[in-house]
Amino acid sequence: MSSGSSGKPVAADPDEQEWFKGPLTRLESYVRSMDYQGADPYDALNSSLLRSLPGKLPKVAVTQLFVYSPVDLRRAFDVKRSRNPKAVALFLSAYCDMFRAGMIEESAFSSAAEDLVQSLVASRSPGYHGSCWGFNFDWQDVTRFSKCGLPTVVVSSFVGNALLDLYDLTGREEHLDLASGIVDFIQEDLSVYEDGDGICFSYTPIDRHVVHNASMLGAAFMARVSSVTGRRDLMEQATRAVDFTVAKQEADGSWAYSIEPSTGRKRMQIDFHQGFVLDALLDYITFSGRSDARYAEALRRGAEFYRDRQFEPSGRSLWRLPQRWPVDIHHQAQGIITFSKLSARQPESLSVAANIARWTIENMQDPRGYFYHQRHERFVNRIPYMRWGQAWMMSALAKLAAASKGA
Repeated sequence: MSSGSSGKPVAADPDEQEWFKGPLTRLESYVRSMDYQGADPYDALNSSLLRSLPGKLPKVAVTQLFVYSPVDLRRAFDVKRSRNPKAVALFLSAYCDMFRAGMIEESAFSSAAEDLVQSLVASRSPGYHGSCWGFNFDWQDVTRFSKCGLPTVVVSSFVGNALLDLYDLTGREEHLDLASGIVDFIQEDLSVYEDGDGICFSYTPIDRHVVHNASMLGAAFMARVSSVTGRRDLMEQATRAVDFTVAKQEADGSWAYSIEPSTGRKRMQIDFHQGFVLDALLDYITFSGRSDARYAEALRRGAEFYRDRQFEPSGRSLWRLPQRWPVDIHHQAQGIITFSKLSARQPESLSVAANIARWTIENMQDPRGYFYHQRHERFVNRIPYMRWGQAWMMSALAKLAAASKGA
C-alpha cells in the first residue's frame, strides 16, 4: 500500500503482495470510505424511536431482534452510523501492524493514526479514574442496563493496547500516558473477586461478574504497562489475576465463560472468547518474562483445544461448541488473530491462521471489500457490521501480515 496526493492509504499492486493482502487492502479502503462508522449488532437502543421503551423486557426484545435479524432494520428505526471506540482501537492496531508489514507508507499511517487517536480522546467515558472507554450505545440484557459510555475492562484494554502499539512505533509520551491511565480505572473503579487461586476483575464498575476473558484482558494489559513503565506493583496484580484463570482451566484445555461467585456454577459458553484468554495469556508471558511451566502448559493445552475443537480442517469455525451454525465473522477473525500471535512461539500456528483467513476471504468477503456478518445453513446475513466484522477482520488480516513478515 502507498499513499496518494491526499496522504490517505491507497491500494498497492496486488501482484506484489501475499494473497491475503489484496483482500486486506480492499477492506481498509471500504472502512476508510465509511469514515470508520457503521452499525453494530447491539445498537438498537440508539434508535430515537426505541430508546424510550418502558421496562426491561421490551428493550431486551428489540435488542435481540436487531442482533438476529438478517434484514438491517436500522434505517427504518432511525439508528445512525457512528464510531465505536472498540472498533476505532482495532483499526488503530491494524494500521500499526500494516505499517510494520510494509503495507502503508509513513505519511498515510500518521494521518490515519492521528484521526483515530483524536476519536479515542473525544470518546473517553467521564466520571471515572484515569482513562476508560465503553460502547457507543445503550444496551439492555436480562441482568442489567448499560448506559452508553459505561466503561468496560474489555473495551478499555483494547484501546490501551492500540495506544501502546502506536507508542511502540512513535515513542510519543502522550500515547503512553493515555494508555497508562487505564490502569487507574482498573484499580480504582472495578470490583475484585478473590479466592485461594487469585483475583478476578469485574467487567464494569456496576457489576461483580467473574468473567475469565475480561479479567485476563485487563491483567495482560497491566503486565504490558508494567513492562514499559517498570511498575512492579502492576505486574504483581496482573500475576494474581492470571493465576486465577490458569487455575480454572478445564481438563480439556478450555475455560468457562464465567463463574457465579455465590454458587460456583460455570457458564460453559465455548466460542471466540477462548481466543481472548489465549491472547491475554500469551501477552502476559511475553511482557512478564515469566517462564513458569504452568503458564506455558496452560497456553499449549488451550491452543490445542481452540485449534482442534473450535475449527474444522477447512478453516471454518464452529458457532458455540458443539453447534456448527452459524459461521460468525468475529469467530473467524479471532482465530486468525490468535494463531498469528501464537506463531511467535509456535511457528506452525502461522499456517493455521492463514488457513482460517483463506476460508474467510473465500466465503465471507463481499466484492466491495467488507465481510458478511454470518453464514447460516440456508442463508447469509450480509449486514456489514463495523465493529463486529470489519474492525475485527482488518485487525486479523493485518496481524497475519505482520506475523508473516516477522514484524
